[in-house]
Amino acid sequence: MPQILTFGEVLYRLQSLSESIFEGGNNRLKVFPGGSEANVSVGLAQMGDQVQFCSAFPDNTLANELKDSIQNLGVDCSKAIRFGDRIGSYILLSANGLSSGEVVYDRKYSSFSQLKPENIDFDLLFQDVDWFHWSALTPALSQDMADLMKQVLKEADQRGITISVDLNYRSKLWKYGKEPLEIMPKLAAYCDVIMGNIWAAQNMLDSPVEIGLNRQTTKEIYFNSSQISAKHIFETFPKAKHIANTFRFMDHSKHNLFYGTYHSRNEDSISETFETEAVVDRIGSGDAFMAGLIHALRKGFSAQEIINFATGAGYQKLFVEGDFGNGKAN
Repeated sequence: MPQILTFGEVLYRLQSLSESIFEGGNNRLKVFPGGSEANVSVGLAQMGDQVQFCSAFPDNTLANELKDSIQNLGVDCSKAIRFGDRIGSYILLSANGLSSGEVVYDRKYSSFSQLKPENIDFDLLFQDVDWFHWSALTPALSQDMADLMKQVLKEADQRGITISVDLNYRSKLWKYGKEPLEIMPKLAAYCDVIMGNIWAAQNMLDSPVEIGLNRQTTKEIYFNSSQISAKHIFETFPKAKHIANTFRFMDHSKHNLFYGTYHSRNEDSISETFETEAVVDRIGSGDAFMAGLIHALRKGFSAQEIINFATGAGYQKLFVEGDFGNGKAN
């Protein structure tokens, strides 16, 4: 049976249990498995989809436990590449990531970041795959990773596989002398489905965004801005068929206001607005949205059903601790 394949760096997340890792001498941390593409794969599996996740795992106990934790949630990790010496990580310096949310990455020299095309058997990678998902986090790591991602996308495209991308923008990762606009348009050209937000699309694909948009901007104005952004992407990238954007605003650590938009070449839809004052963990909500979007598209939902389902999945992740969601959309 044709399956979804996600490809990207697996990470582990270290999270302080207090406002400072070193506060009071407690030095206590929680540890979670994560990584954007892994998060998406787990979300899809929990929605009942057949999904595979491929990353590079060194041969050690930590890597084995990470892989097992993903497989135990219904994801096929049999295409994992045994390579390198270490798993990348990121550290949340604030309690639960809900205050300042300061993130420190430790990904240099990780197994995944050292992958080369010759380490990948592309026929095996794409065996029984009809949908391939990746994120902009991979080419943000280095020129070598950007080059690798181009080769992977070329191989997927040649096999007629549907390709989706999340325009995850992390300014702390783009540190190798290239701007996203120098890298991402060439990669996005391979994609059928593009998800992100209007500001990420501006940074990576040069789509227009009005000056002065903020938390007080109305939903109607944001919907119009999303349509303008989507129109530019459709005109610039002929392969693109589906575009979705999230709009997420927080007034304080426990608050989140969340809605989304979906655009095809002949339809524009906007979801209802979800709002809560009881956020548990906002990390991974965009990945849960992405999983919901892929699931809905594969199921042939209507435009309104697509954006309602994806947004509902992203919202529900806010109440689940850790990077992984629970696959629920209502």
